Amino acid sequence: MSKLCEKIWRNGEFIAWEDATVHVCAHVMHYGSSVFEGIRAYDVGDQAGIFRLQEHVRRLFDSAKIYRMEIKFTPEQVEQACIAAVKENGFKACYIRPIAYRDFGPMGVNPLKNPVTLDIITWHWGAYLGEEALEQG
Repeated sequence: MSKLCEKIWRNGEFIAWEDATVHVCAHVMHYGSSVFEGIRAYDVGDQAGIFRLQEHVRRLFDSAKIYRMEIKFTPEQVEQACIAAVKENGFKACYIRPIAYRDFGPMGVNPLKNPVTLDIITWHWGAYLGEEALEQG
């Protein structure tokens, strides 16, 4: 079973899990306008070791650029936010999901005037394909 986080990083600050909602009229709800990355952190003793964080964040920004989504943070700030989200929730081994999406704004198919929201969610997630996949390949 997954252990969910208590706090979610949203646009530069932590908010409670239950407050991390998206409005039904948000562009992403109607047109799927989002980009995300899936990042693993591993327990490496006294801290979390985040696998290829820079590469994942760079790919997130590259995807956002193709989609004409301007993330209002630098890649370095997003990297630090990922680290902070892991620490804030007390994880060492976890899954990290930064997701940028077009939020509520003018209704219609053209998304360019809708604000971009960036959330970073963390949760404990065991082996992706189950423990037996690790043991049996």
